[in-house]
Amino acid sequence: MSRATLILLCLAAGLIAGAGIATLSANAAATIIAVARPLGTLWLNGLQMTVIPLVVTLLITGVAATARAAQAGRIAGRAIATFLAIDVLTAGMAAIVTPLFLTLAPMPREAGHALRAALGHAEPVAPAPPIADFITGIVPTNIFAAATNNALLSLILFTLAFAFAVTRIEGEGRDLLLRMFGAIRDAMLVLIGWVLWLAPPGVFALALVVGASAGGAAFGALAHYIAIIAGIGILVMLMAYGVAAILARTPPGRFARALAPAQAVAISTQSSLASLPAMIEGTARLGIAPATAGLVLPMAVAMFRATQPAMNIAVALYIAHWFGIVPDIASVAAALVVAILCSLGSASLPSQITFFASIAPVCVALGVPAAPLGLLIAVGRRSPISSARWAMSAWTLPRPRVFPV
Repeated sequence: MSRATLILLCLAAGLIAGAGIATLSANAAATIIAVARPLGTLWLNGLQMTVIPLVVTLLITGVAATARAAQAGRIAGRAIATFLAIDVLTAGMAAIVTPLFLTLAPMPREAGHALRAALGHAEPVAPAPPIADFITGIVPTNIFAAATNNALLSLILFTLAFAFAVTRIEGEGRDLLLRMFGAIRDAMLVLIGWVLWLAPPGVFALALVVGASAGGAAFGALAHYIAIIAGIGILVMLMAYGVAAILARTPPGRFARALAPAQAVAISTQSSLASLPAMIEGTARLGIAPATAGLVLPMAVAMFRATQPAMNIAVALYIAHWFGIVPDIASVAAALVVAILCSLGSASLPSQITFFASIAPVCVALGVPAAPLGLLIAVGRRSPISSARWAMSAWTLPRPRVFPV
């Protein structure tokens, strides 16, 4: 049994056990909550403590890798520019469509109240300041204070400036810094791996609390979450056809036939790297120059996920809706920037690590609690979200047509 399946089973078992205990005895449910909540919170804190160092190191190493790739030539530079443009497009779409979905199909009121009560210890982050203070506060006066106070946008701005400064250093100094931050990143990934090794009991404890507090309504809430977020992923996938038709001038039917093998491999293996040969074969069917496909597609697999910024924004906005928080425009703009930048360095990470490491910063930027991610991580891999995300490897197919050799 895979660890992802085990985590999902622990989620279901915790919800069922908690709901059953609550049905039998309210006093027993209160005792279970008092015991299980600290255990679940302890595991969640273990994940949250890795966010700041992981985001910093991912950004520095991701910017360095992107800068090196952009220096490979005109096609590589235009490909990276297109990757970023599509990230902005899909993330912006998610920021607009997710609230619309939640308005048309809101979470059941009973489930929402029950879940908020179950996670009542998860306090929202402080609300965003007025727009003038927000703009002047983007540039940090103390980078350590920004990290301590979860001022993610200020921290990311400094990290980006530092990363670009590192790329301007010549020779041994640049290599030394990049090796150091790469080593810190790898150490943080090992640490997260250890914390995720404890995910089954951690998720069970969190689910036990939710089940005991929310009862059967928790299952309906999770189903609603999967439907909303998967809907965003499907919309991003459908946008690929628009890119193919408008930018690559490829008829949708021809594009669908070319990408079908890559989608089949991506859905079955949940690996964009495994689908790379099928993607290259699909570009040949579209008449794309092999030299162009051979340059652009490996870059896309290594650093690009069209769904990642969009779905990270959608998850954070869903949590905001869950807790009754209405983010202002400044917070949403900050979350968009954070989502796009965090996707640069985390595209090649394992999905469970990516789920938390890339969504938690977006939650902080948006001003919503990250605690629900401890539950949602259990359904983030086996739900339709994954299929939509990995199928989006097809985004790379029309792009070489835009960059002819």
